[in-house]
Amino acid sequence: MALSDKDRIFTNLYGTQPWNLQAAQMRGDWDGTAGFIGKGRDWVIEEVKNSGLRGRGGAGFPTGMKWSFMPKQSDGRPAYLVVNADESEPGTCKDRDIIRHDPQKLIEGCLIAGFAMNAVAGYIYIRGEYYNEAMVLEAAIDEAYEAGLLGKNAAGSGYDFDLYVHRGAGAYICGEETALIESLEGKKGMPRLKPPFPAAVGLYGCPTTVNNVETIAVVPTILRRGAGWFSGFGRPKNAGTKVFCISGHVNKPCNVEAEMSIPLRELIDRYAGGVRGGWDNLLAVIPGGSSVPLLPKHICDDVLMDFDALREHKSGLGTAGVIVMDKSTDVVRAIARLAHFYKHESCGQCTPCREGTGWMKRVMDRMVRGEAEIEEIDVLEQVTRQVEGHTICALGDAAAWPIQGLIRHFRPEMERRILERQGRPMPLAAE
Repeated sequence: MALSDKDRIFTNLYGTQPWNLQAAQMRGDWDGTAGFIGKGRDWVIEEVKNSGLRGRGGAGFPTGMKWSFMPKQSDGRPAYLVVNADESEPGTCKDRDIIRHDPQKLIEGCLIAGFAMNAVAGYIYIRGEYYNEAMVLEAAIDEAYEAGLLGKNAAGSGYDFDLYVHRGAGAYICGEETALIESLEGKKGMPRLKPPFPAAVGLYGCPTTVNNVETIAVVPTILRRGAGWFSGFGRPKNAGTKVFCISGHVNKPCNVEAEMSIPLRELIDRYAGGVRGGWDNLLAVIPGGSSVPLLPKHICDDVLMDFDALREHKSGLGTAGVIVMDKSTDVVRAIARLAHFYKHESCGQCTPCREGTGWMKRVMDRMVRGEAEIEEIDVLEQVTRQVEGHTICALGDAAAWPIQGLIRHFRPEMERRILERQGRPMPLAAE
């Protein structure tokens, strides 16, 4: 069953109405905000926990639980909320449209989340390339201040909260929460060792929680409609609605808010006009942004779009950036292009990632041309395992997984190129 319009949270995702405060309030934003804050921190956190909301930035960590890690009593240090709007994952463009067309949802969410964590201020770290979006966000925050919704006694709640926009400089690594914090502090965007976790020692050495734009923006609607309403969508532990970014070889690429656990095929057919040339022309889909392994057509036929179903198939929901590839795709070259991206974006702090991403890119370039030996496919796989899980942050995993997915599902294509270049026939499948 399709998600009905009355159950959509982002009612202006396509910018059919203005983004300004007046239009946002007509859509229901800032309705009863002071009342939610009046119910206290524990109520807000409990409601978010009961809704089953999991982080929408890629890792899928339970949001209410993350908020509860913040210290209940201040030890004299201020606490901070940081919103990750550094949307740099190839295939992902949901936060951009939320900020561009529905910024007050994010701003109201920041106030409520900040209150739940006893934060004195929030920082929205927005990707440098999102120039126009940053301008909209700045203007929307100014409007909220003028209306008394931010600052002293924010929204008449008795709670003081300030919100700032910080523009990044175009580094993918700054999407990692501790690298983002380092960048906010004016340092090189390099991930920190954990522990200590940001909830104990984050921005300026103070308790900090970092959440994705979409995660924060859905909170006010969850509180308005109730945790049970939100948890009614999707499967257990995969609750709610989700903005999917569908790109690649589809007839109508789009961002769309749909229910979690929707079958991938239904998502593409219903909202993106189907695969170019029909479903049978599908080769593979990357279901969650470029860092998760691709899935071949036979899995895409009936896989569900949620955290657990995709993990069962050794992939992931990630940011829900759905990249569709039809049979015209040179799949080895496509993954080699991603290997180039991760090599370029590695910060170089960890040896396995610094050396491994360059090595994997160079081998993948040779694989595209077939200039390799069959045995090197296994060596390549082994190297991805030596990178994966051996780095401070998840960029090493993100570089390894697309290649692992390629070898898992398209090894015959890699072998065919090598044998073709050597002038040897492909062995029969039965051999």
